[in-house]
Amino acid sequence: MNMNTSWQDYNDADVQNNFDLIPKGSIAPVRMTIKPGGIDDPSRGWTGGYATLSKEGESVYLSCEFVILAGEYTKRKVWSLIGLHSPKGPEWGNMGRAFIRAILNSARGLSDKDTSPRAIEARRIRGFVDLDGIEFLAKIDVEKDANGDPKNVIKFAVTPDMKEYQGFQPAAAPVAHAGYQQTTGFQPAATSQPAAASVPAANGWRPPTQQATPTQGQNGGGTFTRPTWAQ
Repeated sequence: MNMNTSWQDYNDADVQNNFDLIPKGSIAPVRMTIKPGGIDDPSRGWTGGYATLSKEGESVYLSCEFVILAGEYTKRKVWSLIGLHSPKGPEWGNMGRAFIRAILNSARGLSDKDTSPRAIEARRIRGFVDLDGIEFLAKIDVEKDANGDPKNVIKFAVTPDMKEYQGFQPAAAPVAHAGYQQTTGFQPAATSQPAAASVPAANGWRPPTQQATPTQGQNGGGTFTRPTWAQ
């Protein structure tokens, strides 16, 4: 690490990183963490202060960071939103729930067609806390940001039903019980490399029209505004 703190001579300064976009369709194991937004609504299962209210005060989402765990792009980070609620209708929230279902299937080694009691229990979480730090196999996509510039996003989880999942396996098998603990960690097989997929990415989000009534609450010692959503 360069310990030179001169602010006049920059010849020995570190070289700036200039990352290219990760190619669209790349498959990689990732760890997802959630940036807490301080929004709770227990009636909807939003607890722990993980949800975030948009600047406009209408939509609610999970603000997620994905760190790539293995392969050519190890340690690179991608940021995406998981929609929970939009005043425009239920589509955004429905797509968010579908993405989380796929994340759980990927992380816990479940076929989407598996409806056994064990699988049903493994698709349940205590709250968003169980998604904070979860590891799964993801498809990386490219879309434009608010300024029209391309950026990487993750909105699709690769599950055991897909050929790209072969060579990856959850660190532990899911166990069916009421207090199910998430499994973490993907271990790539030494003889297998994840292949690019041409699977349509989920995008966009939207839930029911509502009016937010701000109320005050505490989250980890900080004050936040919690909307109470009309039913």
